[in-house]
Amino acid sequence: MTEEGGYAARRIWQNPSPGVGFGVTIMPQHALLYRRPSEPQAIEVVFDRSVYLVRLRRHRQARRYTLRIQSATRDVVLTMPPRGTLKEAREFAQKHGGWIAARLDRLPKAAPFADGVMVPLRGVPHRIVHRRELRGTVWTEHDDAGIDVLCVAGLAPHIDRRIGDFLRREAKRELETASRRFADELGVRIARVTVRDQSSRWGSCSTTGALSFSWRLILAPSHVLNYLAAHEVAHLVEMNHSVRFWRLVQRLCPDHERAKVWLDVHGADLHRYGLAR
Repeated sequence: MTEEGGYAARRIWQNPSPGVGFGVTIMPQHALLYRRPSEPQAIEVVFDRSVYLVRLRRHRQARRYTLRIQSATRDVVLTMPPRGTLKEAREFAQKHGGWIAARLDRLPKAAPFADGVMVPLRGVPHRIVHRRELRGTVWTEHDDAGIDVLCVAGLAPHIDRRIGDFLRREAKRELETASRRFADELGVRIARVTVRDQSSRWGSCSTTGALSFSWRLILAPSHVLNYLAAHEVAHLVEMNHSVRFWRLVQRLCPDHERAKVWLDVHGADLHRYGLAR
């Protein structure tokens, strides 16, 4: 039985937990590798009066049907052998409807960007407050009770987009500032800094000096964001995870171990913000 994908920050990757699939069907190497033209991209599984969408994917090296829950996106994915059939896939998924329901129920509940929802900003909980009557976009303030609030102006249908855009801008600004500061310390050059909604890793560094980060780091405490920036900048000198690399990280970010522990414990939770209920 596969386990749902877990997300940790070791080596900067948010590695899915390993799992062993159900079934024992063995297929030859020369089998068809891609989805057939008439094959749907997803199927539905009904369990306990609830309907679950299961995405289908074929994999060249798959020897059996396997189910996996992707924690970051809450997607249920069924991997099929090259010559597996849609009928077998449906039977396999339906047979394990209880497993799907149980694993999804264990995941942290989605927290959409909507009025009244609590969202962390730099590790500090903020309540989203819709200020429809005001002009502007998004800003922070304290309410009468001293609670941190994230205010958003305009019509209700724009709340999700405006909050998302605000968080991405804040993430880009802070990650670029931190990265360039660390680069100056090491005497290296950064080509550019970008932020994306990455679910497989928190950050990356290319051989051309381009750094990329998950915008969700703006939700974490500042020392976590700084660690990720230091980690990727250190790769501009050492494109590996050798002892010399970790010495550079220690030089740039002395409390990096504390940040790694935080990501191990809380990293997966960051992916639930902005998701629909």
